[in-house]
Amino acid sequence: MGANMVDVSLKPAVHREAAASGKILLKPETVRRIKEGKVEKGNVEAVASTAAILAVKGTPQILPLCHPIPISSVKVSFEYGEDYVKVRVEVKSKAETGVEMEALTGASVALLTIWDMVKAYEKDEEGQYPSTRICDVVVERKVKTGP
Repeated sequence: MGANMVDVSLKPAVHREAAASGKILLKPETVRRIKEGKVEKGNVEAVASTAAILAVKGTPQILPLCHPIPISSVKVSFEYGEDYVKVRVEVKSKAETGVEMEALTGASVALLTIWDMVKAYEKDEEGQYPSTRICDVVVERKVKTGP
């Protein structure tokens, strides 16, 4: 059986929003480095935000059955705990289909970017990542305004 893209041609373009979030569990020292701007690769929030925005815009190239839709807005925010960074991505569009996959893709890529930027501080003596984890990636909210 093959794959098919859902036909949305008869649906009206309406305002849509979605927010997705996820966490990356890190060593407390790594979280401190991020907050203090002491990560060798650069400003983690700036790079992860840019990666999230690019991922949102590129979702149809990453997920084969997602429709290319006009993105009106992407907002990326960060929350810190002692041993984690939580990323939240909010996406808005006026389209025939929702933006939850775009929000999930943005959050996931932001988390992967954080991992890439701090991996040197997370590795153990064998080069493994015993405590680094990406988790709790969820759609927090989805809104459709109109018919």
